[in-house]
Amino acid sequence: MGEQPLHGVTVLDLGQIYNGPYCGYLLAMAGARVVKVESPIGEGLRSAASRGSEGYAFWMLNGHKETVTLNLKSDSGREMLIELARHADVLLENFAPGTMDRLGVGSAVLRAANPRLVYAASTGFGATGPHRDYLAMDVTVQAMSGIVGITGNEDEPPLKSGPALCDMLGGVHLYAAIVSALYRREQTGEGAVLDVAMQDAVFPTLASALGAYYKLGRNPPRTGNRHQALAVAPYNVYATSDGHVAIIVIREGHWRKLVQAMGQPELGDDPRFVDMRARCRNMDETDAAVEAWTSTLTRDEVFRICQEHEVICAPVRSLDDVVNDPHLLQRGALAKVMHPKLGEVSLPSTPLRFEDVDPPVPTMPRALGQDNAAVFGEFLGYGGARLETLKEEGAI
Repeated sequence: MGEQPLHGVTVLDLGQIYNGPYCGYLLAMAGARVVKVESPIGEGLRSAASRGSEGYAFWMLNGHKETVTLNLKSDSGREMLIELARHADVLLENFAPGTMDRLGVGSAVLRAANPRLVYAASTGFGATGPHRDYLAMDVTVQAMSGIVGITGNEDEPPLKSGPALCDMLGGVHLYAAIVSALYRREQTGEGAVLDVAMQDAVFPTLASALGAYYKLGRNPPRTGNRHQALAVAPYNVYATSDGHVAIIVIREGHWRKLVQAMGQPELGDDPRFVDMRARCRNMDETDAAVEAWTSTLTRDEVFRICQEHEVICAPVRSLDDVVNDPHLLQRGALAKVMHPKLGEVSLPSTPLRFEDVDPPVPTMPRALGQDNAAVFGEFLGYGGARLETLKEEGAI
């Protein structure tokens, strides 16, 4: 198979929690050499991992990375980061805006040491603008972005989205910006300073809701599992005898196929359901007709029948279903990895696939500072005595 596409690229990953580390993970899985730089006590997610369920997120986001420690509040730690940056192609971080500048190792300092460096920062709301310094976590960015406001049912309080959408989309966009900057560097020889905001990255997910907003001229109601603009029916989650399925009909041909699957072709000519406009006008009756059928069958039976009739449908699956999904396992999107305490767990590979390159198999993260001697020896020429002194000083 071919060489990984980012082979030869060296990345200093100062990412923490989800956003930065996911970007670093994508870079590592694409072949970059990623050195995770943490404080001597470990980044926040590593610490949380030792206490509970956050452990999985840490394992998921930090495999295939070398791991070193640096205390950026110490003179020696800052000097070492600057020297490391001379040997790197990319430095990524997702601290609050201005944090690295206050430590004395911001983009200007690091790019003065290495003009070819791509300095990549991701924040909640960006490095500029009136919201720059707002504290940002996934749920607060969801709230500020309008995601929470449109999620849930009309007569109930708004809800956050279950997944960490803003963190992960921020990480994906940071990855894209880095690869774009590396491509530009090939043309110009110059590095870059990148500013990726989670709010900017997640805004396009509001496409349907914004369509409804501009059509209505006001804030649309929360619509639960229905189409955000209430412009498509059927479009919902329907009960089965043992769970739920999601069904969507976006063309008249799909509706004809669905009523055939239901064994009720006459509904195709029913004035209440004859076209999309009618079905949306009679949405409650449309959903009731579909659920009257789905509720008599199991989730798998509905799915099988819909597949046979080319109806867009999927079972609503549990996490237990997903981590054991034979499709994801067979294509290598998930891999079973042994954890020293929990036994076998499913970890994701990378969504970025090349036909001629096999993606690496996911691995567990390395221990805190496990690569201090190797990395600092290779890049900085430090031997055991120097490293021991730095450790005693609290620099590593």
